Amino acid sequence: MTDGAPAARSCVFCQQCDAPEPLAANDLAIAFPAGFPVSPGHALIVPRRHEPDFFALTAEEQGAVVALVNPVRAVLGSQFSPDAYNLGVNAGKAAGQTILHTHLHVIPRYAGDVAEPRGGVRWVLPETARYW
Repeated sequence: MTDGAPAARSCVFCQQCDAPEPLAANDLAIAFPAGFPVSPGHALIVPRRHEPDFFALTAEEQGAVVALVNPVRAVLGSQFSPDAYNLGVNAGKAAGQTILHTHLHVIPRYAGDVAEPRGGVRWVLPETARYW
């Protein structure tokens, strides 16, 4: 369902939108394993339409992306048995977005995978992560 623009034709995530065996999918979004996982089972949920900015997605597209979180969690839970999850969207280059197609990370976490997990996603800014 990509828009056919040059950016969409060359987008690695757009190419995944026709994956034969996605982790989960609906009419507006699809989920697949991350190409560079940070933990076993790390998955991405992307809108089928090529759009770099999460906030530029329609409400329906945003809802479709979020609607896949629980189905993806179910698959990852049965395949990897993680202890917890981090969810995240890097919206814009200053936030760390490197692939300019909106994507939501579903990152399985495992007891002991880091010495101190407190703060979770706050560690994107290490100087402010330790608030306790």
